[in-house]
Amino acid sequence: MIFKRLKTYMPRGLYGRAALILLLPVITLQIAVTISFVQKHFAGMTGALTVSFSETAIYAMTHPEAAPSLGLELTEAETIPDADRWHFYDLTGAQVVANLRAKIPMVRAVDLTEENAVILYADAGAQTWRIRSDRQRVSAANPHQLIVLLVLTGLLMTVIAFIFLRNQLRPITRLAEAATEFGKGRLRPYTPAGALEVRAAGTAFLEMRARIERMNQSRNLMFSGISHDLRTPLTRLKLALSFLDDAEAEEMRKDVQDMEHLIDAFLEYGRAEAGAVLTPTDPKSLLLEVIEANERSGQNVGIGRVELPDDKPVPMRPLSIKRALENLIQNGLRYGGTRVEISIVRTERTLRFEVEDNGPGIRAEARDEAMKPFTRLDPARNQNAGTGVGLGLAIVADIARLHGGVLRLSDSTTLGGLKAEIVIAL
Repeated sequence: MIFKRLKTYMPRGLYGRAALILLLPVITLQIAVTISFVQKHFAGMTGALTVSFSETAIYAMTHPEAAPSLGLELTEAETIPDADRWHFYDLTGAQVVANLRAKIPMVRAVDLTEENAVILYADAGAQTWRIRSDRQRVSAANPHQLIVLLVLTGLLMTVIAFIFLRNQLRPITRLAEAATEFGKGRLRPYTPAGALEVRAAGTAFLEMRARIERMNQSRNLMFSGISHDLRTPLTRLKLALSFLDDAEAEEMRKDVQDMEHLIDAFLEYGRAEAGAVLTPTDPKSLLLEVIEANERSGQNVGIGRVELPDDKPVPMRPLSIKRALENLIQNGLRYGGTRVEISIVRTERTLRFEVEDNGPGIRAEARDEAMKPFTRLDPARNQNAGTGVGLGLAIVADIARLHGGVLRLSDSTTLGGLKAEIVIAL
């Protein structure tokens, strides 16, 4: 339980945790050495010195003529302080006062505020004396210098150690940044560096990235080949059907048209990385282009909320985002909806495209399944309204992941149907 509570206060970043591991032992060691040294060494030395000084002071008050030879300034006290005084940074001041009061019962006050001096006010019969001497006679000189030396040395060594530690951690952070950028579809130049283990991890990452890139290229080539090989016989079939009577060829033409739709859907799913170059794009202009294109087609599509703090462009793949929005719009209108609204919201860390419709929506327990490829939810959508093969939401989810984001499905509070959010990481 204690460790769980402490975990909430621990740094989450690599640099913060490394600094904690570095600083905590150094600070603990300095505190332990300082306390031990002050309590044992300075306390013992101060005790021995105050005993000797007390005996000398008592003798000087009974034999005033011997004070100069004893190294004391002995004068009659004109004013007496109301209380003992010493500076707050005087590490041995309290102990000096306590020892002098214990050894000299007639002490009236002790003043340690004068630089490098100790002043004692004490009664000797009817006379009150002011005794002044060097501070070194009652305590070690400048005990705080040791602590200052410890602190400065510790800070210097900590800074040096942190510089070396940062150089060791920098390759790890560079590897993490390269992996994060690759997850968002961006290829950041990366060269393995650092310790052997970090170099091995970096080399493994580069090999993995290269394999994924080769796999993506092979997939694109495969879909390009499918497109070329399948469209040729489909064209011949359409040509042959054109010579038949309309009544005889009507059903066959529908089958060919359905096959074309299926091929287009498969190709679109394989083309999720089209427009692979990130381009600074104005989100609002992109949204208006999509809406205007659908309005020209007679679609009932409108603008919802537009919350953009400024006109700053956002790096994205505009063709992919347009394709994702088009898929969501067509899904909303095809499966029971008659109205679609698109909103855009930008925060400090994300950009969200929200597509809402007034259709039947999707049950909460079936939303994760709906985003998988080739999934068709019969109870949730009117499948007779279209010829989809269950790739629409999967394509949108892939495009969102390509931008380092995610596709989220929820209920629309505005239109009452489905709300699909494309969240893009900035």
